[in-house]
Amino acid sequence: MPDLLLEFLSEEIPARMQARAADDLKKMVTDRLVAAGLVYEGAKAFATPRRLALSVHGVLVRQPDIKEQKKGPRVGAPEGAIAGFLKAAGLSLIGEAKVEKDAKKGDFYVAVIEKQGRPAIDVIGEMMPEVVRTFPWPKSMRWGSGRLTWVRPLHSIVATFGPETEEPEIVHFEVGGIKSGNETRGHRFMAPAPFKVRRFDDYVAKLEAAKVVLDPARRAASILADAKHLAFAQGYELVEDDVLLAEVAGLVEWPVTLIGAFDAAYLAIPEEVIRATIRNNQKCFVLRDAATAKLVNKFILVANEEASDGGKAIIAGNERVIRARLSDAKFFYDADLKTRLEDRLPKFGGIVFHDKLGTQAERIARIVALAGQWAPIVGADGAKATRAAQLCKADLLTDVVGEFPELQGLMGRYYAEAQNEDEAVAHACEDHYKPKGPDDLVPGDPVSIAVALADKIDTLVGFWAIDEKPTGSKDPYALRRAALGVIRIIVENELRLPLRLQLWRHFSVIRRDENLADAIALLHPLNEQILKLSATDIELAVKLEVLVSEKAKQLAGPVLVQAHSYLHQTHDLLSFFADRLKVQLREDGARHDLVDAVFALEGQDDLLMIVRRVAALGNFLDTDDGKNLLAGVKRASNILRIEEKKDNKSYAGAPDAKRLAAPEEKALAEAINIAKKDASAAVAKENFAAAMSAMAKLRPRVDAFFEKVTVNVDDKVLRENRLKLLNEIREATRAVADFSRIEG
Repeated sequence: MPDLLLEFLSEEIPARMQARAADDLKKMVTDRLVAAGLVYEGAKAFATPRRLALSVHGVLVRQPDIKEQKKGPRVGAPEGAIAGFLKAAGLSLIGEAKVEKDAKKGDFYVAVIEKQGRPAIDVIGEMMPEVVRTFPWPKSMRWGSGRLTWVRPLHSIVATFGPETEEPEIVHFEVGGIKSGNETRGHRFMAPAPFKVRRFDDYVAKLEAAKVVLDPARRAASILADAKHLAFAQGYELVEDDVLLAEVAGLVEWPVTLIGAFDAAYLAIPEEVIRATIRNNQKCFVLRDAATAKLVNKFILVANEEASDGGKAIIAGNERVIRARLSDAKFFYDADLKTRLEDRLPKFGGIVFHDKLGTQAERIARIVALAGQWAPIVGADGAKATRAAQLCKADLLTDVVGEFPELQGLMGRYYAEAQNEDEAVAHACEDHYKPKGPDDLVPGDPVSIAVALADKIDTLVGFWAIDEKPTGSKDPYALRRAALGVIRIIVENELRLPLRLQLWRHFSVIRRDENLADAIALLHPLNEQILKLSATDIELAVKLEVLVSEKAKQLAGPVLVQAHSYLHQTHDLLSFFADRLKVQLREDGARHDLVDAVFALEGQDDLLMIVRRVAALGNFLDTDDGKNLLAGVKRASNILRIEEKKDNKSYAGAPDAKRLAAPEEKALAEAINIAKKDASAAVAKENFAAAMSAMAKLRPRVDAFFEKVTVNVDDKVLRENRLKLLNEIREATRAVADFSRIEG
């Protein structure tokens, strides 16, 4: 079967666009082939700085013939309808159509249309101009007097089609004045002469001979291997960088690896600054001493040609630029050291964090207050936590971070150490941003933990308060990442935190309202009851002095109502944490419905206990006792839901022990009482495995009840008592989780 070879040769394609462009080319061409009935065996796309290439092998020689029926009007239909049918079906006379009989709707005409498949080479030639014109480059340009747009000026197009055993044909088409052919060029400097290619294997071999490595993976592997060998030969070790490697592989068609050096005096600059300078400005790799893991004054560069002087001029040029860049970096670093971090803070008063959340200075003040609150909870020194919170954002105003934003936090640590801050304070300046992603470590020092939690919670509560929540497709303030960061810090450090209260209190801090803070403090002990009250109910309660206290008398009803509204926002934010926790637990292999079942319990804001309870629940449900008890609880819940809806009433409340007639219901009631007591005691001790074991003892009693006892009996009193007993099953299991939310 024939193979298709395509190549688009242009000026340099930005490295960041190459991989996506190769995927787009493959998808656009293969989608159109399949839509045209031209299935294929496989396809692979490639990119270099100057070319996009695609090989599609095993393509059908021609489209399959198509035979289809087109239904027409009824026999005897008006002439206009018949004429329209003939035109649409490509018939000249109605006698060319068949008549299909239908006893119900009457006879109607049917045209049998046979469409012969066309040669694949013709179909491909017709589709390719559209592919070129509609190619989805992030940015494109026009050149000369033409109207064709491409990422950079397009020079030539290779398009050949044919089987391995024959000379392939050119797929003829023209776009923007450029005609397809079978001729390309090699390396811009070392092999610029044109040459003809036939099929993919021939194309790859001739490109290699013309100093072009087509496959970006091969270029990257070659660069990495040569860089390691050069470093080893000098007695050093390459500092690997996968992102930089991929970018450099997209900058060269014929990688030549060379080694350069810079003045050892620049090693006095922090290593991360040296690496960022060399990486960002010259796309070079740094080296380190394998014994000490310290950077050395050498770097690896990748040229795009084999220079006649062995690369001496290329090395000298890179050394000259790197020397100038490192000189700038040293100047920035030395200048930054002359100003203490706290002396930079007043400038934050003129920098807006968000127009609804105030300035950066106000945000820092909130983080300081929060860090002080969290410090005793996480076991941190309060003075150190507040000092770290005060300084943690100061490096944003330094020259080095202005030049290299990716070094924020890290430079804060260096500058804090330079001004002799406590080690815990200095490390918190760096670690409070962590974790920055799923593979990043979480802070482990208590001071860093306090500041990291304060930073992330201020962000979350702040944007929740102004209703700037993430949507399904957008999360401009990275709130999902912040919530996952809080979860990981809590769980991985095994922290016990009153999350609900801290979130609720911080809403008043965001509003800068002391009365609101007092209202939250007043309502907090009553939050379970308050949640059931509407805003009007609370105003009425205050007026009637139902909420009797000195504070309640001093606070106006609307302030309490505002605090109540933030309680609802707090619950909404906790639900967001629940969703993020599901994601985290799902990645760890846990079931999301078990998180739902545990979070459904009132007051569940201890994330560590939720994780432990979910694990215990998952282990329990893997047992036969767990599966059978779940089935029994769901059966009881389903019966209750149906009957409560039908009767328009709730069957909450304890059943009357005197009306328990059957032995099985008496045994079940007794087992429920014991299970409730044992499970509650186990949960109080945070022994969730023991709580599950207590629940498991219900299983035989529940099975026996459903086997021997009829719930919906004619006796209304007995029926109500048995429904209340079913509710007791449901309520008993809520000591560990809401079983109704568990799937299965």
